[in-house]
Amino acid sequence: MRRNWIAPGGAGAVAVITMAGDALAQGAESMPKVDAADTAWVLIASALVLTMIVPGLALFYGGLVRRKNVLGTIMHSVAILCLISVLWILFGYSLAFGPDKWGVIGGLEWAGLRDVGFSPHSSYGPTIPHQVFMIFQMMFAAITPALITGAFAERIKFGSMMLFSGLWFVLVYCPVAHWMWGGGWLGQWGALDFAGGVVVHLTSGTAALVCAYVLGQRHGYGVDYMAPHNLPMVMLATGLVWFGWFGFNAGSALGVNQIAVVAFLATHTAAVTAGLAWMTVEWVHRGTPTVLGLASGVIAGLAMVTPSAGYVGPFAAMAIGLMAGGLSYIAIIKKGRWGYDDSLDVVGIHGVGGVFGVLATGLFASKAVNPGGADGLLAGNTHFLIVQAVAVIVVVLFSGAMTWVLLKLIDRFVGLRVAPEQESMGLDLSQHNERAYS
Repeated sequence: MRRNWIAPGGAGAVAVITMAGDALAQGAESMPKVDAADTAWVLIASALVLTMIVPGLALFYGGLVRRKNVLGTIMHSVAILCLISVLWILFGYSLAFGPDKWGVIGGLEWAGLRDVGFSPHSSYGPTIPHQVFMIFQMMFAAITPALITGAFAERIKFGSMMLFSGLWFVLVYCPVAHWMWGGGWLGQWGALDFAGGVVVHLTSGTAALVCAYVLGQRHGYGVDYMAPHNLPMVMLATGLVWFGWFGFNAGSALGVNQIAVVAFLATHTAAVTAGLAWMTVEWVHRGTPTVLGLASGVIAGLAMVTPSAGYVGPFAAMAIGLMAGGLSYIAIIKKGRWGYDDSLDVVGIHGVGGVFGVLATGLFASKAVNPGGADGLLAGNTHFLIVQAVAVIVVVLFSGAMTWVLLKLIDRFVGLRVAPEQESMGLDLSQHNERAYS
């Protein structure tokens, strides 16, 4: 009798344990798992984006300035990379991607990378460690203020540049990154930015325009010879930036998958099309094609396709490339009439690329290419194009206003421009006591 009572109880216990084990196994299967291939790819992509900054952007900008300013210009990119990387770890990542606060900014729960570990985060790459996603996004944060420096090259104090870059990162980049990618209001509303058209190019291009106006023209602008001092350096840097951009765009798929292939193809297609478009327009307009024009066209195409890279096919990417080559060229040749001295054409390439790239996403995006995206106007979705246009307007106004306030405050308390005699001497000697060439 006792045995008969224990046996059913034992069977029941075994059944309960078995059911619990099955439930735990199913739960474990449903939990995010780190994928080695995806992790390796995103780490490689992070390194590729790093090459876009150093040596890519540093040498690109360095080759475009006069020889007396090459070291100071290169130093801008390298110093900003160091500064923003430290700020990103301390609190920037938490502000951009931390737990959402009112759709506006991330909280400080992840400051110092607290709770940012090796397990995947479901919203930020379910197959890669959370820290890998953080590292990838660090490179985006670093390149954005570095892009702005081309607008005030050859005339800003180094200390003022560093102060502006740090404050601009906190007050402009982190909020906009959160709005789009960190669970903020623009992303919730349906705006799309695959790899940084809004967050990187639109914010930096707008800020560059404000910087150019606030700092004023270089002494001798329009009179002195201010052509690039080293075009081979510029073309070498173009190749490095182009190479790194595959990590920038294809890496934003956050894995080895079909979307990475879509983004890789769109990136290259837009770049080569824009290079040919710029070269052709310049050839017709000025009578000769130039190395500088070809390099500028490639970068313009890369910038303009960035927000849509994971959402469009190759023919749409070609159309975007044609737009980039033509519109950026027109913007640059017209800047003299508009009265601003954007030393290295940040506005014409990244600003124009950001505005029209985000709008082109609303025009060409297709769920047939990326089911996780949206259909654009050509697929009958007018609302999505309106959402993208609102994103452009809001971010341009926000970045422009915050940049103006920061520059005015820094100019009042620290000063922005070097003295005229220091500018004439060159920033290499006046700011760093070094010469690039003996």
